Amino acid sequence: MEKNVEKIWSNCLKIIKDIVEWQHYKTWFEPIKAISLKNNVLVIQVPSQFFFEYLEEHYVNLLAKTLKRELGKEARLEYRIMVDSGNSKNKPLTMDVTGTGYKTYSNNEMDFPLVINNPVKNPFVIPGIKKMQIDPQLNVNYTFDAYIEGDCNRVARRAGKTVAEKPGANSFNPLVVYGGVGLGKTHLVQAIGNEVKKTHPNKIVLYVSSEKFINQFMDHSRNNAINDFIHFYQLIDVLIVDDVQFFSKAEKSQDAFFAIFNHLHQSGKQLILTSDKSPKDLEGVQERLLSRFRWGLSADLQIPDYETRIEILERKMKADGLEMPKEVVKYIAYNINSNVRELEGALISLLAQSSLNRREIDLDLAKKVLRNFIKSSSKEITIDTIQKMVCDYFNVPYDKLLQKTRKREIVQARQITMYLAKSFTKNSLKTIGEHFGGRDHTTVIHSCQTVKDLMDTDAVFRENVLELHQKVQLAAM
Repeated sequence: MEKNVEKIWSNCLKIIKDIVEWQHYKTWFEPIKAISLKNNVLVIQVPSQFFFEYLEEHYVNLLAKTLKRELGKEARLEYRIMVDSGNSKNKPLTMDVTGTGYKTYSNNEMDFPLVINNPVKNPFVIPGIKKMQIDPQLNVNYTFDAYIEGDCNRVARRAGKTVAEKPGANSFNPLVVYGGVGLGKTHLVQAIGNEVKKTHPNKIVLYVSSEKFINQFMDHSRNNAINDFIHFYQLIDVLIVDDVQFFSKAEKSQDAFFAIFNHLHQSGKQLILTSDKSPKDLEGVQERLLSRFRWGLSADLQIPDYETRIEILERKMKADGLEMPKEVVKYIAYNINSNVRELEGALISLLAQSSLNRREIDLDLAKKVLRNFIKSSSKEITIDTIQKMVCDYFNVPYDKLLQKTRKREIVQARQITMYLAKSFTKNSLKTIGEHFGGRDHTTVIHSCQTVKDLMDTDAVFRENVLELHQKVQLAAM
């Protein structure tokens, strides 16, 4: 009696799943379909010629051992490659699992083309103009050296470096970088592209916005040249697609991108995507695409912290050969806290006004110029504001600040907060104490005196207090 083909293949997959990495299993084994089993010959269907060759190159021994375990020493494997060639026949390729590789298959008479004979059209080239090479469409100024690393982007930046070093041969495929407007998504992904071109000059890199991709697809669709469009993108080694959230309104473009994504991923090519939100939060994008976006790594970009904003400004000034008083840099960094793009825009506006008015840059000029960037030029500092700043600075939970605990780090954070509240607000000592779990005015007096004493004897403590004092002062400007 013949064994059940689905049962045999299911047993094989259970063994394989325990041996190979999950991502590789999902990519190379889940798409396989068991077709038939007769005389210990298992026929499996694979999506493409490349898929077949990849299995034979990387997993032939695993397939052989697994199949022999289920069917015995006489086990043989036969492949059926599904290729849309306009011919209804699909001649199966057969191969002895004891062979050395895919060159040992028994039937090499194929009735479908494996090579595209017609020249592939480049949608980035104006019709009538011949271009031998594919322009990567990258801004050469977007580099890793110009991309400041901070807590806000550390994971994404380091993942990007890994991808640039080994495009396609890493765990971050696809790499999805997401975050709000102006946080550096485009800079980072183009930096990856530029680094790949530098270290792997033979790799074909292409950056394209989703809007341009959609427009190209529509143009090729009108001209009945969708196959040319898809074939072109399947030639790319590192494909960078910006703002994939705009695919939500382009169903047919999603179908084309799905085909391109599958081919590139199965071919070991690198995909890099950006979005304004996490893949799980994207609406209007096909679930099959979203599931593939989640295959690799999704890394978010957050608003840069104060120190990172200062470093961004200083790096920008150094690159442009500019100088500016430290207090002005700090003022800009503290007050422009929405995104990197606004931060650089504020700096450019300030420099332009200084040049046009032939005036030295100082704090007064900065306040005048940055009114359009800062929501409120005059801010009232409250006890709550100071509490939040101190908690953020020392990474202390707000509720701990109010509790009765004798932990040194909590006690000192509370004392510094009371000291700053007394210095920057008009609240009475009693009111300040009430903001800290109902403590009385004598506790506030003791805390302020303790801070003054420690500043005279502890250099590190003094530096922390002075830095916080400056932060509050900047917030009050």
